[in-house]
Amino acid sequence: MQIAILDDYHDTLKTLPCFDKLSGHDVRIWTDHVDDVAMLAERLRDTEALVLIRERTAVRAPLLERLPHLRLISQRSVFPHIDVDACTRLGIVVSSDQHPGTPSYAAAELTWGLVLAAARQIPQQMAALRSGRWQIGVGQSLRGKVLGIHGYGRIGRVVAEYGRAFGMRVLAWGGDGSRARAREDGTGVAASRAELYETADVVSIHVRLAPSTRGLVRLDDLLRMKRTAIFVNTSRAALVEPGALLTALRLGRPGFAAVDVYESEPLEDAADPLLAFDQVVCTPHIGYVSRDEYEIQFADVFDQIVAYASGRPINVVNPEVLRSPARR
Repeated sequence: MQIAILDDYHDTLKTLPCFDKLSGHDVRIWTDHVDDVAMLAERLRDTEALVLIRERTAVRAPLLERLPHLRLISQRSVFPHIDVDACTRLGIVVSSDQHPGTPSYAAAELTWGLVLAAARQIPQQMAALRSGRWQIGVGQSLRGKVLGIHGYGRIGRVVAEYGRAFGMRVLAWGGDGSRARAREDGTGVAASRAELYETADVVSIHVRLAPSTRGLVRLDDLLRMKRTAIFVNTSRAALVEPGALLTALRLGRPGFAAVDVYESEPLEDAADPLLAFDQVVCTPHIGYVSRDEYEIQFADVFDQIVAYASGRPINVVNPEVLRSPARR
């Protein structure tokens, strides 16, 4: 098959052991990011199987309609960036393993790294040292503080474990499933969302982005937080009401933030207002970007291609396409 891989920024995938799964196929890898539909259509004009790295490129009807040879889109996890209805109409199979019960330890580790970086002002202290200054401020310790987990699922549960290892008291909130899982683990559950945001010294959100969760965290939630508290988001920027985090930071509640996700990605504007806050630690959506995590994820993605090529597609998001006369 003619396979195209988009947005492999560091040309990493071909160095992974799992890349051998694509042996015998014609694979083209693109390392830059392109949004222009005409340019993408030209790049992908002969592509039969398209590999997406998470949500880096949106694949909508205007592009899909210009790809007559495309038969399969293979990726992992959620797919708000894919027009699944258009794929079904055009006879394109979408395969995406939802990996139920399997947390991204890489994302949980980065979350905790951001908590520590924000609490102890690690990036700011390092920047000061490089500029010839010594000790620019006083950080805060985490032991004995309250870690609030908004969304006690696969990743939230692991972040809670890390918090307990640091001597923090963990308090959870979320939907019925989140609260039930927290109780099963013996984790404290807040009486309300308001209590979580008012009580926690660190609030970390771990919720899947869906139409029902878009804008889930509102400005009034953030303004309930302490002036010494840290808000952490390694999930999706759209989980927060647009503009709410910037407004809250300007008003001083919470006093600190650590984010890995942005409303527009890739974020390449050095003048973005979020980057101007000294009390904010920012990373470029690297929660899942580790070699170990890539191996886990792309073993699944490439298995989906192998399965499709053998006539037995797996993890099909739009199974109706398998019965459609439009299938390619």
